[in-house]
Amino acid sequence: MAFSKTLFVSVLLIVLSSCLFVEIDGRSRSRSLLSEQREFDYFALSLQWPGTICQHTRHCCAGNGCCRSDNGPTEFTIHGLWPDYNDGTWPACCTQNRFDEKLISSLRKDLDKYWPSLSCGKPSTCSGGRGLFWAHEYFTTTLSVYFKYNVTAILAAEGYVPSNSEKYPLGGIVSAVQNAFGATPQVVCSHGAIEELRLCFYKDFKPRDCIMNENHRSCPKYVSMPERRPMGHESALPWSLDSEVFSS
Repeated sequence: MAFSKTLFVSVLLIVLSSCLFVEIDGRSRSRSLLSEQREFDYFALSLQWPGTICQHTRHCCAGNGCCRSDNGPTEFTIHGLWPDYNDGTWPACCTQNRFDEKLISSLRKDLDKYWPSLSCGKPSTCSGGRGLFWAHEYFTTTLSVYFKYNVTAILAAEGYVPSNSEKYPLGGIVSAVQNAFGATPQVVCSHGAIEELRLCFYKDFKPRDCIMNENHRSCPKYVSMPERRPMGHESALPWSLDSEVFSS
């Protein structure tokens, strides 16, 4: 999917006009939310590793196929694209405006495949409704950035592939992404396995270094990228985006 400067400008206008925080992203709740909003500093594209996410049934729901079938994802999928501040906080105010999902019907196939967590839980604004930031331009831009910066392909080219037995050097994984995109990612782990990898961007969507915080220390020197194992539907527990808390 080709990039469009118009789409990027549209997303910026959506963010700046609505001050809406789009997804409860599982980052530590101990970090304070600012009561007075200001213009955000950068975007963070958070990617989930299905082999780790699918080990926890609470991360799925009945309508989400990310962990359910043999043909589920075997690559990093989208968790969210968020505006963030350099001090580790993020925009948190809400609007009461609602978004018509029919406006993104043309994107549904790609969203279901590459952003499966959208099918889960409540709409992901703190007011409980889809607001201004849930717009066609937002989803289109997120998919464009995801396709352009293909983390799964970059890591595979360096020999970092799904395995239930191999342990990979964390520094090697970070370096592979740095060398490919010219910026340092943030990696979040759960029990020694990569759970999320985050790419950070300036407002024009050029790569920049991510801010290192407490989640960076959740990864050991050697990490795993477990293979995804399909789960039985009957064993799954409902999961809401609003209630997710990552292990660290």
